[in-house]
Amino acid sequence: MTSQSNEGIPEGGPYDWYQRAQELLDSGNSSAAAILFERVRQEDQSSAVLEGLGRALLDAKRYEQAVTVLEELVTRSPDNDYAHFALGLALWRMQKFIPARDHLAMAFVMRPDRSEYGTSLSQVKATLRTRRQAGLPLEGPIRGQESL
Repeated sequence: MTSQSNEGIPEGGPYDWYQRAQELLDSGNSSAAAILFERVRQEDQSSAVLEGLGRALLDAKRYEQAVTVLEELVTRSPDNDYAHFALGLALWRMQKFIPARDHLAMAFVMRPDRSEYGTSLSQVKATLRTRRQAGLPLEGPIRGQESL
């Protein structure tokens, strides 16, 4: 386990921090992982760091921040299926169903073998279809249903 120095900076270098952030993320401690990935990002702007940070933010339910990081990752690596999938999930959680559908569809086209991609895409498409049929807005909460 990585210890911390007196200044609050983890010992070791960016590679060590990245490895520890991955361990934290894999063990379910996404908030701590996000903090450490942010620290890594100050030293290393690689796509791997952005992906780890985006995943940590998504898992920590910090959707707006996740969208920002994942949009940067998708711009940098448009062929990254996971980046599209994670961005689609974050947008879905924010009730931005149309762009969520588009990113989930992109991920599914890239990797049709990933069942979670297809399942998520189907769920967002069903939400859009139901809202359209009911004459409800295609984005955001439904009036009177905000707390549900």
